[in-house]
Amino acid sequence: MAPQSSIQFIEAALRCTGPFELSYTDPDQKWHIRKDMLSLLQDFPNLSPSMNTYNHNDGTIVNLLNAYGTIHVSSSSPHVPLTIWLHENYPYAAPIVIVGLPDMAPSPTIHHDHPFVDPSGLTASPYIQTWQFPRCNLKDLVRNLVKIFSCDHPFSCSPTSSPFTHPSIASKKEAFDRLAGMLHYDTMALRSKTDEEIEELLALQQEIVQRVTIVTTIVQGLERERWELRDRVARLAEEADVLINWLKVHDPKRAAATGDDSTDDVFEGVDEESQSWLHCLAVDRSIEDTIDALDEAVAEGIVNVETYLRQVRNLAREQFLHRDVVVKFETSQQLQ
Repeated sequence: MAPQSSIQFIEAALRCTGPFELSYTDPDQKWHIRKDMLSLLQDFPNLSPSMNTYNHNDGTIVNLLNAYGTIHVSSSSPHVPLTIWLHENYPYAAPIVIVGLPDMAPSPTIHHDHPFVDPSGLTASPYIQTWQFPRCNLKDLVRNLVKIFSCDHPFSCSPTSSPFTHPSIASKKEAFDRLAGMLHYDTMALRSKTDEEIEELLALQQEIVQRVTIVTTIVQGLERERWELRDRVARLAEEADVLINWLKVHDPKRAAATGDDSTDDVFEGVDEESQSWLHCLAVDRSIEDTIDALDEAVAEGIVNVETYLRQVRNLAREQFLHRDVVVKFETSQQLQ
């Protein structure tokens, strides 16, 4: 039987009127509250009745009865401080269970990702979530919490070995609690792995974006170069047309004899130095074209690397000599 003092307190609290009147109005509701509270305190003498104001999440303030104290879960783990608030619609609404004591020093920190207790201490076990009157009551609720906390203590980050009965004889409620806990930790593990994969994918995405930026810059540069080359070709074609038209006007016989595409023969040096410059310039450009052809031949595998290096070395030596003559002539012309 519950202590006489607890019985007297509960009866006085339920009869209280005025500013401290509890938010329970129906006489049948008060009768169920008295019966369930006394049954709870009889089986768990470490719990004591109390009454106080409770603030709901929507800002509503009500006067509620509660039972607070500690429950013993196992010999190898500390007691769990508990406060059980009886909702104003109890017993049809589930009680509000909080790990911790009201108006007292804070309890130890609840371990991260507990399957049934959030960091604030609010408890949402399957028994509470599936609360249904008259099947559920306070005494069975606390018994269920003892089994749950024996398996997964709120102040220990490592679940202990399961104290539940053998699966073959476990009740439906115990099996449901065990399954809920296993699913919770499996979900946390999957979420952690998923977060790691997301971080890796984000890093990969950032790298891909950087590479796209680099490739885009290269493509834009090539596009600009293509347009510049096209403009250059157009200018050279216009200049060639001007030269051909000049030849047609000033030397029509020579232009007819050489054709529109053969204008090189109409230019000749006025002196020996100019003729030498034209010859060296022509040889320099022909060697440049030959080296380009050798590059393509190596790329296509027609010429091996050894032959390519030997030919390029000889051509480069000869090109240097002719280019030196061209540079000296152009420098002398600029100084005059």
